Order: sequence, then structure tokens, then C-alpha cells
Amino acid sequence: MAGQDAGLTGRQPGAVHGALAVLEEVARAGPGVTAQQVSAHLGLPRATTYRLLNLLVQDEYLVRLPDLAGFALGHKVALLAGLAGVSGPARASDQAAAAHPASASAPAEEPHEIVVELRARIRGGVHLASFRDGVLELVDVDPDFPLSDERRLLSDLSSSALGALLIAERRRDPKPFAARATDAAPGRGCFAAALRDPAGALVGGIALAVPAQRLAEPEALLELIEPERRRLEAVLR
Repeated sequence: MAGQDAGLTGRQPGAVHGALAVLEEVARAGPGVTAQQVSAHLGLPRATTYRLLNLLVQDEYLVRLPDLAGFALGHKVALLAGLAGVSGPARASDQAAAAHPASASAPAEEPHEIVVELRARIRGGVHLASFRDGVLELVDVDPDFPLSDERRLLSDLSSSALGALLIAERRRDPKPFAARATDAAPGRGCFAAALRDPAGALVGGIALAVPAQRLAEPEALLELIEPERRRLEAVLR
């Protein structure tokens, strides 16, 4: 695989075995399996699971479903299985459409690709989350800027901007964005913009790690990421 993470290269058998184990788990569980489920079933740390999943998506062995509802096998798996000669290789978008027929008309680009572009443009920590079934799940954590306290973020919604979005949604007071100071890292803060489906339901969020003083201008932060936010919402359609 052509992943760029220096800690996960083909020269390290453990990394290769881990990637294969993740691939096998997605095949076993079927389309829609989440990163948290893969982590729990394999007993892998969440950060390692996110990294392996993102590498497999990047290399088209896996595809993230357009509604952020989990993962499915990508077109390279079909090639390896000898299915390419039947009717041509099943592209990643075909895998997603088969699992979620309503998404067949979704754009071809993947959420991870959009997030990678945003990271390259602004740097500083960009994370993607899903709010499927009203539960916060981290689906694409920035490998270069790890979260300061992932466990607290998932267990205490009031501690993060992503959690604040979900709290507001549960109170029937939807917000386009939220901002929070970071207790674990003085001088730092987090900003999160909502991702909504065509019906207006909260389905995901983009979180930025920023200096605390930038939280005073949340509208400017929203404008900064607006192109990628709109593209992500288009993918969700």
C-alpha cells in the first residue's frame, strides 16, 4: 500500500498484518461497519485503527460510505478477488451505492479526500466526526495533530465543540457551529462546524484545533472551511 505514514510502512510486518486484519474485519462485518466496531473487534487502539482505515481508503482497498455510516470494501479488493473480468472493476462508488442505494447519485469524491485537502490548506489539526444515530464517533482523526484527550471527548460531550453541536441538536436548538476552550491544552481551543443532510439533520461535524484567541471570531473560522464543508455536505447527499 502507498500510505505516507512513516510509522506504517511495508518494512514493518506488524503494520502490514494490522492492515490485513482491518481489511478482513470489514469484509467479515459487511458494509457499514464503523471504526469503533473494528477497533473493538480486533482489540486495536482507536488511533491505530483510524490510521489503518484511512490508509486503506486512500489506496482504494476500502471506501467510506457517503453518509459517514461506516466502511465497505473498495474496488481493489474486487480486483484481487478476480471479479474484474466479469463486468469491469467495481469502483468504490459502486460499493457505496450497493450498500446504500439512495446514495447512488452521490459525487465520486470521498470524505477523506476532502478532509486531506483541508488539512493541506490550513494545517493545525482537522478531524471529521459522525453523529449517526445521535452518537458522536470520530471517523477521521488528523494523524499529525492527535486529539489531546479522545476518551474524554467521547464520554463528556460538554468538553468539546463537536459535543456541543450534538448537545444543541438534542435540545432542538441546532447550531451551525460551536467553539470550546481546551482544558487539557491551555491556550488552545476547538471549533466545530455542522454537517447536515438535505433534511437538515445533523450527520457529522468538522473540528479544528486552533489557538484559543481565534475562538473569538467563529464566523471567520466557518468561512475559512466553508468550501470543504459544502463539499462534504454534497457527498452526504
